[in-house]
Amino acid sequence: MADIHYKRRFGDRNDGRLLRSLAPYFKFIPFVMKDRNDASNYFSDKIEVSDIDRWLRRQRAEGYKGLGFLHLILAAYVRTVASRPGINRFVSGQRVYARYDITVNMVVKRGMDPNAPDTAIKVIFDPTDTVYDVYRKLTEKVEEIKASDETNNTEDVAAALCRLPRFLLRIAVKLLYFMDYFGLIPPNLLAASPFHGSLIITDLGSLGIPPIYHHLYNFGNLPLFLSFGAKRRAVELDDAGRPVERKYVDYTVVTDERICDGFYYASAFKYIKHYMRNPQLLETPPEHVEEDIF
Repeated sequence: MADIHYKRRFGDRNDGRLLRSLAPYFKFIPFVMKDRNDASNYFSDKIEVSDIDRWLRRQRAEGYKGLGFLHLILAAYVRTVASRPGINRFVSGQRVYARYDITVNMVVKRGMDPNAPDTAIKVIFDPTDTVYDVYRKLTEKVEEIKASDETNNTEDVAAALCRLPRFLLRIAVKLLYFMDYFGLIPPNLLAASPFHGSLIITDLGSLGIPPIYHHLYNFGNLPLFLSFGAKRRAVELDDAGRPVERKYVDYTVVTDERICDGFYYASAFKYIKHYMRNPQLLETPPEHVEEDIF
C-alpha cells in the first residue's frame, strides 16, 4: 500500500511502487525464474472449524446474512497484509513492486446452473478493513454482477479482443505482454484485468469438492492463488484418548516465491490461520498498519 506522503518516482507502475532497497538476491532471482510458473511453490493446510461455525452462526443471526468462510478467510488475509505487507508484492518486468492497494480477484457464476456464464470480479480492500467491511464490499460486488444482465469491464475487454481475427489477436496479446513488462498498461485496463491483483481466490466448498492447486498466470502479476474446499468430518483421538468427531476445511495456496522468502511466507500463513481461529479479532480495525520497505 502506498504511503500518503509517497510521490511516484521513475520506475514505478500504475499498480505498484518499485522496491529499491531489496537485497541483491531478490533483485536477481526474477532474471533466473523469469515466469511465474517457474517460481511457484505449493502450500496446503487445514483448520478445525467448529468454533468458527458457531461464530458465523452468531453473526448471521445478528443480520449478516450469508456471511461465511469465504468472507472470514479474506478478512484474515487482508488483516495479515496489514502486518506482513510483503505478501502483497508482485513481480513485473523482472522487478519486484509493492502494490498500492489490496485487490482480490474472483470468478463468479451469474447463476447456479452449469451453463450459466462465468465472470471475473475485482474487489479492492484497505488494510484497516474489518470482517464486516470485507463482507459488505464483497456482497455488494457479487450482487451487482448477479442482478445485472449487462457485461462488466472484464467481459467487455475480452469480447472486444475476441472479435479480432486470430492473427491480430495473437499480435494484440503479444503487445499486452510487452506493455505489461514495461508497466504501460493503462489503469482502466488494469482495473478490468483478471490477471492483475494481490490474490485470486476460489471457493470450491460451494461446489462440494476439495481444494485444488491452481497454477499462477504468467501474464499479469498475481502472486497468490488460494483455494479452499468443502467441510469434511474426521474422527480423531482427544488428549484423553477418546474418539471425537471434528470438522475441517482444507485450503491450498500457490505462491510466487520471488516476492519474499520462506520465513516471511511462513509467518504470514501463521497469521492468517491465527485470525481465522480468532475471528473476533477481525471485528475491529488493526491498531497499526505496517508499511512495506522502500
